Amino acid sequence: SSAEVKCSLCVVGIQALAEMNRWREVLSWVLQYYHVPEHLPPKVLELCILLYSKVREPQVMLEVGSSWLRDQTNKSLPEYGSLLELYLLHVLLPLGRFEGAEELVRGCGVIDSERQLAFLGAICESRCQWTQREEMLSAAEEQQDAATETVLGALSQKLLTLLTLLRRALRSVSSHFYLLPYKKMLLATFLLYLVVVRLDPASPTSLPFIYKLVQLFRQAWAAVFSPIHRPPIQD
Repeated sequence: SSAEVKCSLCVVGIQALAEMNRWREVLSWVLQYYHVPEHLPPKVLELCILLYSKVREPQVMLEVGSSWLRDQTNKSLPEYGSLLELYLLHVLLPLGRFEGAEELVRGCGVIDSERQLAFLGAICESRCQWTQREEMLSAAEEQQDAATETVLGALSQKLLTLLTLLRRALRSVSSHFYLLPYKKMLLATFLLYLVVVRLDPASPTSLPFIYKLVQLFRQAWAAVFSPIHRPPIQD
């Protein structure tokens, strides 16, 4: 029939897109031909669930699979039980949707009680494994946080020690600086300025400036040396 041909061509298209690493386009490409998830053939839905489970993107099929399984027409199909199991194992349980899985199984009236109990047991086991894995991850994160805090504490202690030593060094330098006579430092700076500038006394433009410098030199000399021990100054 045309429906079977259409389904077979979609299966070939899904396989081709997967081989070309264009698996992200599979679901949208299939829905272009079937328009709504409830109309997907069981074989197409099965391939989509397995494909997105293999690439670790099961959340893509979350709404599509739920819509298909809740449709009353699909519940009469012989593939319904296998697709329900596939949806539980490859979509709901890997995503940790345990309450939704239990609700779906308990509300399904087309599977017998024995198979229903088997599904509920698988859900319970998966929930326990999920809880243990979460506890292990939480313990590992706590250990990592404790190790990080220890390292940061050691680094902060070293930084504090370094800052303390630097403050002591700056305090020592500043104390030595304040012990130096201010006037002698001013005179030394003035003499250094004369040496660096290297004025030309023969230049007419430098005579007024030299005269001012001599006057400043006299004032500095008078300020540094007391009148009792002041040596004679030759012009």
